[in-house]
Amino acid sequence: MVFSYSSEAPAVQVPDTFNIATHFVDRNVEAGRGDKVAVQEDGRTVTYAQLAEMVNRCGNGLRSLGIEPEHRVLMAVPDSAEFMAVFFGAAKIGAVPVPVNTASRTDYYIYYLRDSGARAFVVHEDLWPSLAGIVSQAPNLRHVLILPSVPAEKKTRSLQPPYGARYHWQPLAELMEAASPKLAAEPTSKDDIAFMLYTSGSTGGPKGAVHLQHDIHFATELYARPILKMTEQDVCFSASKLFFAYGMGNGMYFPLGCGGSAVLNPHWPKPEIIFDYIKKFRPTLFFGVPTLFAAMLQAQEKHDLSSIRFAISAGEALPAEIYHRFKERFGVAILDGIGSTEMTHIFISNRPDDIRPGTSGRLVPGYEAKIVDDTDKELSAGELGNLWIRGDSAAAFYWRKHELTKRTMIGDWLITGDKYYVDAEGYFCYCGRSDDMLKVAGQWVSPAEVENALLGFPGVIEAAVVGLEDEAGLVKPKAFLVMSDPANAATEEALRKFLKDKLPGYKVPRWFEVVPELPKTPTGKIQRFKLRAGK
Repeated sequence: MVFSYSSEAPAVQVPDTFNIATHFVDRNVEAGRGDKVAVQEDGRTVTYAQLAEMVNRCGNGLRSLGIEPEHRVLMAVPDSAEFMAVFFGAAKIGAVPVPVNTASRTDYYIYYLRDSGARAFVVHEDLWPSLAGIVSQAPNLRHVLILPSVPAEKKTRSLQPPYGARYHWQPLAELMEAASPKLAAEPTSKDDIAFMLYTSGSTGGPKGAVHLQHDIHFATELYARPILKMTEQDVCFSASKLFFAYGMGNGMYFPLGCGGSAVLNPHWPKPEIIFDYIKKFRPTLFFGVPTLFAAMLQAQEKHDLSSIRFAISAGEALPAEIYHRFKERFGVAILDGIGSTEMTHIFISNRPDDIRPGTSGRLVPGYEAKIVDDTDKELSAGELGNLWIRGDSAAAFYWRKHELTKRTMIGDWLITGDKYYVDAEGYFCYCGRSDDMLKVAGQWVSPAEVENALLGFPGVIEAAVVGLEDEAGLVKPKAFLVMSDPANAATEEALRKFLKDKLPGYKVPRWFEVVPELPKTPTGKIQRFKLRAGK
């Protein structure tokens, strides 16, 4: 049985010739929003007209270097108007922007450069000193563009490439300044490659999800407009960064696609920075991850979040306990949902008028989902199985990973790797990643269920549950807890007594360990495999 949300999906029209830069940037200027603020940063605002000029100059600059359609442009750029200019500038000439995490290890940058075959690398000046001596290992690299350019001659010289480097090096601003502010978009097809995003999920090595020109348009029209009710009056602030699929929608193409405004923060999203930006820019929509919402709840002082219509959460299932605490503390409801890099953005979500805490909500109209067992047989409501999803925002394939593509993308279905069941009312209930589920006493145990129960215990900030073998070789749950006051952590006896009335006996952890923090991916997903390995 295929579980589909009952509402009809909005009709999304995409012409055969379609370029994302034209649609998400130029269209706003043509609609009379040239003087409207598109980007707000600390100390700077950028209008739609100014952004369009930046995009054009960047596109022309890249073209002057010989960058052609389908050439990859790797981006290690913090959240900024320049990120948008490089991304859409490359796309406007038919090239393929490839944003990557600015906190990546050095060896990952070499992997990204080699695997993508990038001809150009746009990199922030703070990262360049550690990369200058190694990027020559990328055989296809021809151009390195430093962001931002530094006008002071002395510092610019200190950022020069090593002697004898075979690639061209130049400050990005210098390239853009010499380029024309006018640019006609490459007449790309709606089915041409638009951009790539690398994902490793909670396990595994990086893999490039290849997205087509129409993908972010579908994500905007199926989710941002009808689910979030986003309009040109909205001011969007995302804690998740633009180089992540979730953050790219939240902080870039959603607000641009709806004619709104984006607040961009180049710093890592610590609670004190987030509160400062909310106070300063008064966003109407705030996007975060469960880890951040939990950390925000630890703030001692009062904070005014009244400008926020509602918050949005993804990346990891939002525990019901955190939802209720956040709503009580700040008066802001959080809409939890599930998305993925492969599907571009969220495809199952709670709604402003339809929130079921502890669930991922209902299917977003325009997507289809099914729950199957390990033999790919479709299951009925209430049965736990593997979540498959399909929709027009799905990635076309994994770059240079044909076998993985065949295993993960079955026809037009994507195997998400998540364990779910759908209740009788159509709400999708997350139970964990397929690799994280536990078989205890012959019965499945969802880490998410146990973790949510533990979050109700006073002083527990975060919880992660994994399966470990006992002295008899049988798998039992172990809980790792982050406490607000580790010096006064609860005893195992108190924790077991608390869980006794909330969980069946076989689901209650055999062991408890208090830790200073949980290992996570940059997107906030708990890396349970590290806990299992004792790392």
